[in-house]
Amino acid sequence: MQKLLFTPGPLSTSKTVKEAMLQDMGSRDHAFLLAVKEIRDGLLTLAGVSKEQGYECVIVQGSGTFGVESVVGSVVGASDTLAILVNGAYGERIVKMAKINRINHLVHRFEEDEIVTPEATEKFLEENPAITHVACIHSETTTGLFNPIEAIGAVCKAQNKVFIVDAMSSFGGVEMDMQQMHIDFLVSSSNKCIEGVPGFSFALCKRTELEKAKGQGRSLSLDLYDQWNGLESNGQFRFTPPTLSIMAFRQAMKELETEGGVSARQARYQANKKLLDEGMAALGFRQYLQPEIQGHIITSFLYPTHIPFNFEHFYNQLNDRGFVIYPGKLSKADAFRIGNIGQIFPDDIKRLVTAVKEVLQ
Repeated sequence: MQKLLFTPGPLSTSKTVKEAMLQDMGSRDHAFLLAVKEIRDGLLTLAGVSKEQGYECVIVQGSGTFGVESVVGSVVGASDTLAILVNGAYGERIVKMAKINRINHLVHRFEEDEIVTPEATEKFLEENPAITHVACIHSETTTGLFNPIEAIGAVCKAQNKVFIVDAMSSFGGVEMDMQQMHIDFLVSSSNKCIEGVPGFSFALCKRTELEKAKGQGRSLSLDLYDQWNGLESNGQFRFTPPTLSIMAFRQAMKELETEGGVSARQARYQANKKLLDEGMAALGFRQYLQPEIQGHIITSFLYPTHIPFNFEHFYNQLNDRGFVIYPGKLSKADAFRIGNIGQIFPDDIKRLVTAVKEVLQ
């Protein structure tokens, strides 16, 4: 049985994306180097920018966390200070990176069910003039909320701060323009909304800020500047690349274009979300977040109190029916999460809701 993944990544992928990995590929093959170039240029296009406008794409082997740590550990210098805006587990992960990498940092925390506001960000930056860089999550998959990145970016721009955005679970499924949003570094990964398979992350970077990272890397393998310099000099990776993940991702990017680009994919995900909300509400489930701050990537549902409920049993019964959901990650409430992204469509959502109903009965 082919199971469907209702998770924030890894995701369900198309048969053709999987088939793109069936042919072994050398890391110096012309076809592979061409794929790397196409991906790097294509990702900038998806972000509304280009090399000609002064932006670069750096591919980093490993999961999305590797990419975020590569950026944070490379672009924040020894005399700089990073402000970390936190309202969930993935913001807290950046705090942990800063501690381990011995980066000067300050943390501004918000409740898990509240967005990071531009007003609070502005006040925090004014109170701490030593801050040079700001890091924020776009789609905080702890809960599923969307932080108002463009408004926060405008504050950072006005105060001349370097803006780092973890757009891990949103890029490719939300229309974004890096320049308009004042983002200097945007990080995402191969197994999210572009619907590839796990294997690498990528950082989209403002070149002038990337160049300042030369010699600042706190890690050999995660040195963002050296990784970029290697890719620019001969098109190759410094260390073994995930060749088959790259080939799958190139196919996934072609399929994104065929679907109609990011706007069409966003519309499909939003349609999934609408059906999920309606179906789960009809079964008595309540969402953790207020609708005005809820994104369309993933939703946190509170454990029901009107019936006996055991999440492990619930999860296993859905899994047996071919539907894989996600446990919760909230610190103050019991919840589980259901993702709307990947190769899933409205009819799949309807089948999931039917399965949930069967399990409850």
